[in-house]
Order: sequence, then C-alpha cells, then structure tokens
Amino acid sequence: MSFLWPAALLLLLAIPIGVAWYRRRERARARRAAAFGVAPKPEAATTRAKAGPSWHRRLPAALTVVGITLLVLSLARPQSVIGVPRLEGIVLLAFDVSGSMAATDLAPTRMEAAKTAALAFVAKQPPSVRIGVIAFSDTGFSIQVPTGDRSQVETAIGRLEPERGTSLAQGILQSLAVLDADEHPPSTDYYSNRSPEPTPQPTPVPAGTHVPAIIVLMTDGENTEGPDPLQAAGVARDRGVRIDTVGIGSPDGATLEVEGFRVHTALDADALKAISTATDGTYYPAASQEDLTKIYGDVGSKLVVRTEPFELTPLFAMAGFSLLAIGGAASLRWLGRMP
Repeated sequence: MSFLWPAALLLLLAIPIGVAWYRRRERARARRAAAFGVAPKPEAATTRAKAGPSWHRRLPAALTVVGITLLVLSLARPQSVIGVPRLEGIVLLAFDVSGSMAATDLAPTRMEAAKTAALAFVAKQPPSVRIGVIAFSDTGFSIQVPTGDRSQVETAIGRLEPERGTSLAQGILQSLAVLDADEHPPSTDYYSNRSPEPTPQPTPVPAGTHVPAIIVLMTDGENTEGPDPLQAAGVARDRGVRIDTVGIGSPDGATLEVEGFRVHTALDADALKAISTATDGTYYPAASQEDLTKIYGDVGSKLVVRTEPFELTPLFAMAGFSLLAIGGAASLRWLGRMP
C-alpha cells in the first residue's frame, strides 16, 4: 500500500499526544474532585455498577482512537493495486497477398474468404483489443498499425489484393517490427545530433509468454522467397510472441492462370504447423468459409489480469466514521457520556 499525500501521515503523531493529554485531564479532574470532597452520588455508583466489566469502559475509547487513526490515514489518500481480469491485447493480422491467394478452392477466392472472416472477427472484438494489419508477399509491409479504431482496420483489410510471390518470413518479421515499435516507440530528441544508440538484442524468453500480443498468420503456406520462415519463427519464439497460423485453402489446391502460365497451388499445412509449433501457437486448417468463421472464435485476445492502482480513501474514511459512531454509541450506552 502507498499514499498519494504521505505528508499527511505526520498527523498520526498527534494521536498519542492527544491520548496522553486526555488521560492527564481525566486524572486531574479526579484529583480536584477528591480535594473538594465531592463524593459520587448513589445513582452514579449504580450507573458504574451497571457498566459491567472494565472493558466496557475501555472499548469506546479504543474505538474512538482507531476511528481517528483511520480518518488520518484517509487524509493521506492510501492506494493499492488490484488485479483486473479483462479482454485486452494486440492482435496482428498478417495477410498473405501473394498471387496464389486468388485461387478459388475457397469460395469466392482464398483472399476474399480470408477478408470476410477477418472483418467478422474485428467487429466482435472489445475496444480494449487493438488490431493491426500486415500484408506480405515477397516482402512485408504494415498497412495499419495497432489501433482501437475499427473503421481504420476494416478499411485496411478491404484494400488487400493478391500480388506477387510469398515470403512467410517477411510477414513474421514485419509483424514483430510493428509490435516492437508499438511497445517501444522511438524517442525523438530535437536538441541532439548524436546517432541513436544501437538496439540491444532482446533476451530470449519462453515461447508463448508475451501475452496478450499475438500474430495471426493467414496464408496458404506456399513459401517461394527467402529467408527461412522457421528462422523467423525462432525470432518470434525468443521474444515470447505466439503465432497462430491459419491455412487458407485445401490440400487438393487449385490451378491458376498467371501471365499465360497455368500454375497449381495447394495448401502447405506442414510448413504452417511447424511455425505454430515453434512459437507455442496453434495451426487452424480452413477449407471453407465456415471453418474460417469458427477459427476466429478461438484466436485473438485472451483473458489477462492487469494490476491497476485503486484508491482506498473512501474505504478508510467510511471505516473511521463507523468506528467513531460505534464508540460514541457504546459510551452513551454503558457510561452515560461520550468518550
């Protein structure tokens, strides 16, 4: 527990001083009464007899002291941290926009089926989940940084069209670069011409521990360009980022007409399984639009627990006033006066 106004705690020093002053005043009053020969009235003696055990006389005063202590603590504005479970996180949707995504083994095409399912997924996410969009073919590029603005994400997905070859590694590495830039934005020093410090190599962590950030790699898995996608998956694993792979297409595949050539393309499930396994992720085969819709119910955000500061001032104040009220009522009931 911490305090927003710790200087107010100095008032606690006044409490023992006040208690000592009160007891000294009570003893002085008793001595003055004895000096003047004032004897207690019979009814007063009866009242004391009815007061019961000695703790009846001490409890009201103790409650009063504790109540005042709590009120002083409330002035210092105590706060603590509590765990708040909620759906939140960063989801990076990495779309394969290579030419093979124009295949029709998923109706109407692999690309359109993936876009339709992704838009349905985006619409269902709470505002606490930020979504980014990455497109990759033979290179990778970000078309939407993580944001809570659903209209921006939907517009970015709507612009996706099949293009050139496929580099799964470029899609993974670009997603990691976007995630790193989002979590560690570069600081700009306008008053310095010094070269920026080199980025330190991150210390490897257990796979899947970077919660709730996740990369959803949507592709048919046919890799035609370097670098090695498993090496890129190893980079994600060392950073603890999970990659869920979604296999777009069917094992039988389809034949495309590309620049006058007929090219057969089929789902490479083994490559996608290896990527997801390396990062403690999950591979989802999607042979139909219905499969894609079900998949998006599983991937994405997780229920995580975040610690947030919570001010305890109202609780301390309420407890302090309650103890003062109880102490006063007990004193009136047992002693016939306020403490």
